[in-house]
Amino acid sequence: MNLKEFQLQTLKKASLCRHFENEVFKRIEQKIIKFPVYLSAGQEYVSSSIAQLCILKKYQPMLFGQHRGHSIYLSFGGNISKLINELLGRKTGCTYGMGGSLSIHSEKINMFGHDGFMGSNACIGVGACFSSKKPTIIFIGDAALEEDYVLSSLSWVAKKNLPILFVVEDNNYAVLTKKDERRDWTAKGLANAFKIKSFDVEDDPTKIFKVLSKNLFKGPQLINIHTNRFYWHAGAGKDESNVFDRLGKEIDILGKKAEVLDFKIKKRVENLWKKHSEKQ
Repeated sequence: MNLKEFQLQTLKKASLCRHFENEVFKRIEQKIIKFPVYLSAGQEYVSSSIAQLCILKKYQPMLFGQHRGHSIYLSFGGNISKLINELLGRKTGCTYGMGGSLSIHSEKINMFGHDGFMGSNACIGVGACFSSKKPTIIFIGDAALEEDYVLSSLSWVAKKNLPILFVVEDNNYAVLTKKDERRDWTAKGLANAFKIKSFDVEDDPTKIFKVLSKNLFKGPQLINIHTNRFYWHAGAGKDESNVFDRLGKEIDILGKKAEVLDFKIKKRVENLWKKHSEKQ
């Protein structure tokens, strides 16, 4: 697969995630969904790029998602109808209507639900990898990286040389507090202190591909990916206007084929949400 084809396949996943989240946004505003929701719109190229790379390399890793997990679930092949039903509180949801937005679980794609404590999935994921030695991906935010138990997890991973990829979705926020107000160290610097191979890139799929494609799961690695969230920490408000849109940028790069593909995915997602919402 050449780089352009990788971009196109990644765009399919990112488009699905974006339009899914846009439909969730509508139903929050309509008060159809009333519990806390953690939208990943704007950040979808993080999970989409890594999921496509895993397909290319024929890996089916264990997945330990963070609270903002809709895009992780969809990128790695989760059933969209089950996620819709989960957010509508139904027993036919991927977590039987009990996990909601926060704790998305799927045995089919090896995804373990988040327990609500920021960064605790790092400890759980490390333990699972240590016992099984299976390739593992742990998704955390830039704020969760500051938790003490994440630091101890990094130390253990380095000591045991486990096949783990830590993915830091760096949207620059801890709820409402920006990174430069919280700390003066970097994710890459932290990983280097533990002698863990690390990368610091934007959410550009070509850059993610280039840094991870050769040595994925060959020992512990950490990739800090700079991205942008479109909406609040929870709910449907907006932090800032004029936030950079990676999906829009990729559609511009890939041209008419990508534009048509994005439109078809948008309509498919809209129709699925309409179909399931009518049963509410």
